Formats: sequence, structure tokens, C-alpha cells
Amino acid sequence: MKTITVARRFCGPANSSNGGYFAGLVARLAAETLTVRLLKPPPLETAMGIVEREDGVIEVRHDDTLIGEAKPSQLSLALLSRPLSYFEAVEASRRYAGFSAHRFPTCFVCGTQRPRGDGMRIFAGPIPERKLVAAPWVPDASLDGGDGKVRPEFMSAALDCPGYYAVADADQMMLLGELTVHLDRLVHVGESCTVVGWRVGSDGRKHEAGTAIFDEDGELCGRARAVWIEPRA
Repeated sequence: MKTITVARRFCGPANSSNGGYFAGLVARLAAETLTVRLLKPPPLETAMGIVEREDGVIEVRHDDTLIGEAKPSQLSLALLSRPLSYFEAVEASRRYAGFSAHRFPTCFVCGTQRPRGDGMRIFAGPIPERKLVAAPWVPDASLDGGDGKVRPEFMSAALDCPGYYAVADADQMMLLGELTVHLDRLVHVGESCTVVGWRVGSDGRKHEAGTAIFDEDGELCGRARAVWIEPRA
């Protein structure tokens, strides 16, 4: 049986995987766009078995527990009418809510306690007049896939946390329930990229967010649609 394992470095909450990274690992198992649904927190340093069903659904299991599942999908997402500049993203990141309060400060993607070269340090701050959040991102050498480009699972991770900050209010507790990622191309290590997130819609405890990565020339490189869920009280 095929397996995937999430190294401790790639945590979201302290004891489970960052959701976007996990979704990226699963998405690499198929040659088409997948919607990855997280059903349980993916454990760290633990081999999870892959079951490929006849209907095209991929199951990720730890013993008898279903951790997540993925199915072929089409990504429908309206993009920004005007891309942001890298410098606009730098200014927005100064207003990052996680600097004041952060539920998961050791998160691989957006954690403030992760040093450069260890965490991705994507700090998406608000731009109220555009109704979105934005962050600069310069991928470091540890994300290199061996060809000078960022590995796909790290692109997927980068498209995760900015969506939370696009829909959450003041450190509100939400969990990633579902993520659909489409990568147009992989960005280069050391490239000055811009990551943005915006609210798509809300329905009760469920909130949908769109995210996108642009390269240093303002070209779209990746996009995602996420469902964030407020846990029941």
C-alpha cells in the first residue's frame, strides 16, 4: 500500500499537519485537480495509507480512521480584477492579525514563531478597500524540488492560511474542511511572490475563501478555493 507521512516541521496546529500541505501531498497522487476534504487532523511523523477506490476517490487512512479523502474536481473561482504589487503586499503584511494573537504560532505557513528558512512566514494582512488580505512570499531553498522551483505541496500550503485570514474575525477558531488547488506553474526559489486571499461567501458555520499566488511579474501561478468551518460550541 502507498503511504504518505507528514514531517513534524510541516505542522499547522502543534500536533497535526498544516491542512494545505497535507492537501498538496494528496494532490500529488493524481494528475488532475482534486478537492481534498479533511475529516480528522492529519497526524505527524506517522505513515498514512492510501486507498484508491474504483470510483476515483482517494482515501487517506491511519489504521481504521479515515483522515481525509480526495476526488476529481473542477476549480471555479473568480479572480481579482487587478493584481496587487509586491510592495502593496509588504505593506498589508504589517497589519497581519497574527502579530497580535495567534492560535497556532508554530504553524509552518503562517506561524510567527517560525524563523526564516524553517517556516514559510506568510503573514497575510488586510487591505480593507480591496476586501482582501495579502502577503509577500519569497520561497527559501528548503522548498526546492531539485530544479530551482518550489515543490507543489508547498505551493498548496501557501494557498491555505491566507484564506483563513480572509474570512475569520479576530483570531476566530476555524478549521480547514476542504481545499481545491489548481497550479498553473511552479514559482522559483528566491522569487518575490504575492499571495492574496478573499471571502467568497458564508453559510452558517461554513465560510468559503479564494486564494491566489502571483509571481514577481504579476502572473497568476496558483489558485485555490477553501471551505473553513467554525467548530460547534
